[in-house]
Amino acid sequence: MHESQNPPSTTVEVSWAMFHRDARQLAAQLKEIGAFSTIVAVTRGGLAPAAIVARELGVRIVETLGVSSYQAETQQGAISVIKPMTEILRAHSPGDVVVIDDLADTGATARAVRELLPGAHIAVLYVKPRGLPTVDTFIAEFPQDSWIYFPWDLGDDHRYQPPLRMV
Repeated sequence: MHESQNPPSTTVEVSWAMFHRDARQLAAQLKEIGAFSTIVAVTRGGLAPAAIVARELGVRIVETLGVSSYQAETQQGAISVIKPMTEILRAHSPGDVVVIDDLADTGATARAVRELLPGAHIAVLYVKPRGLPTVDTFIAEFPQDSWIYFPWDLGDDHRYQPPLRMV
């Protein structure tokens, strides 16, 4: 499956302050839902919000699940699990696990994660309409045709800054 999106009609720039505020709000919502013993960060986008949520909830077991789908800035391809679950994660009851990611765009990553961890709670900071049915908890919804620049995508001038590997 290869999905090519049209160029975004709008962009959203998420500052570090907004990101941190939203991650803390996500933690507050998760605290109301239940006591999770394990956090799974979907790498790479879920690493930063998972760290904030783990701190806020006092969770010490933070695992990662490497899932890749974007081949270019606005081009999503086939889902690939590039770092599978660990034995530690397999030993936990799925109901005790919350999966954290930054964004559910088309929902493809969340669907792949749900196949691996069927009973886990999936929480994201931001969601687009096509990703909405695939997550359990989110903070804000953005239009499907928007492109979200996260704090790590932006330079000091608040403009997109390509990763070092691309320059």
